[in-house]
Amino acid sequence: MDGDRKYGQRGYMDSDRPSGGGNRGEDRPRERGPRPPLDITGPRLPRMVENVTASRCYNCATPLPPGMDFTGACPKCQAELHCCKQCSYFEPSTRFQCLKPIPVRVAYKDKQNDCTFFRARVTVARDSAPAAASRPSAERMDTSAPKTANDARIAFDNLFKK
Repeated sequence: MDGDRKYGQRGYMDSDRPSGGGNRGEDRPRERGPRPPLDITGPRLPRMVENVTASRCYNCATPLPPGMDFTGACPKCQAELHCCKQCSYFEPSTRFQCLKPIPVRVAYKDKQNDCTFFRARVTVARDSAPAAASRPSAERMDTSAPKTANDARIAFDNLFKK
């Protein structure tokens, strides 16, 4: 009956008795010895992206310096920062548009208020700036431009020379 099975892995049809076809991996001995070296000409591992935690202006998305006092205004667009739109508890789909139990709705969400629950909204973003090690160096890049039209023509002909 073992010969008519399509697949060799163990399953609900196996009995407790040992069979020849069920344990294929255990019959083969593992190869011992040193592993071959990694191929350094293959694809490179991706550069890990780091997270950057910063508070940003709700109006212009300018990163605000850490430890900034939010009683003032944004240094770029002069928007008031101690307001509902800058608060981490601001949620437009909830009652009074706040996650905290405030007694009265704040009418203007972008104007400065004196809410005691205010906590500055902090965003976590990926730092996509290229690392200094992954930038091509000036020695490796050929940045010399042809000076005359004849130099450009010669360089083009050299590309497709037979």
